[in-house]
Amino acid sequence: MTLLRVIILAIVQGLAELLPISSSAHVIVAEKLMGMDPAAPQMTLLLVMLHTGTMFSVIVYFWQRWRRAFFQNMEDFKSFAVALILATVLTGIVGGGLIEAIEKLTFRHSAHAWIEQWFNRLSLIAPALAATGVLILIAALHERRSPPDQTGSAVITTKQAAWIGAVQGLCLPFRGFSRSGATISTGMLTHVAKRRAEDFSFALAVVLTPAAIARELWRLIRVQHIHTGAMLVSTVTPTVLGMIFAFIAGLLALKWLSRWLESGRWHLFGIYCLLAAGGLIVLHHFGY
Repeated sequence: MTLLRVIILAIVQGLAELLPISSSAHVIVAEKLMGMDPAAPQMTLLLVMLHTGTMFSVIVYFWQRWRRAFFQNMEDFKSFAVALILATVLTGIVGGGLIEAIEKLTFRHSAHAWIEQWFNRLSLIAPALAATGVLILIAALHERRSPPDQTGSAVITTKQAAWIGAVQGLCLPFRGFSRSGATISTGMLTHVAKRRAEDFSFALAVVLTPAAIARELWRLIRVQHIHTGAMLVSTVTPTVLGMIFAFIAGLLALKWLSRWLESGRWHLFGIYCLLAAGGLIVLHHFGY
């Protein structure tokens, strides 16, 4: 894993993170085009660490928005905290249950059954990305027909949080099923204003990321039989560098991507996801 490749992947992650187009799918495709194995433990850990880097840039960018949206008074903060906890718990139940079921049923003859073994299969990423596109288009149509109150309460209801958390759980096993695209669209379908749904979606991502890092570190140790701290540090160092570069790339991208996102039309992301899914099918046909 050369430094140049890490920088390229960090830039891809930074450019794609804010948009609901599955940054994971874009990083995995970039890895395959550079002859890397996205299913390898180092690569899946790098993917999570790239997400971590851009999550820090997202925190820097969204912090003031979160303060205005959820921290104006104690009542709003309590409602936000309850919604965040409920959505995260449901994500764990749905996502964890799906991952466990897939690993048990699909890899039952394998000594080490990990869902990450699917991450190098464009034949699975393409339909997941297409599903994201369809969901975004449905949400855009719903918003056009019955637009939510853009100036209403900051409160995310328990019902809305439950739906968002459950759908986020569906995203966990499948690369290409954009977490942000799915959760923001679900919020819109449950009558949450798009800007508020964006705020809540990225807050959920910040909560989810540490658990994802812990899982990938555990997988790396188990699969590669790392027994000493020195071995772990030497293996993890490139991923930490990737996280730093992704943070920088994310901050730079946010400077101009955020404006385009706010002024853009939601359905365009759905169309892009469908076109990208078609592109992945073509790449798969040519042996990637």
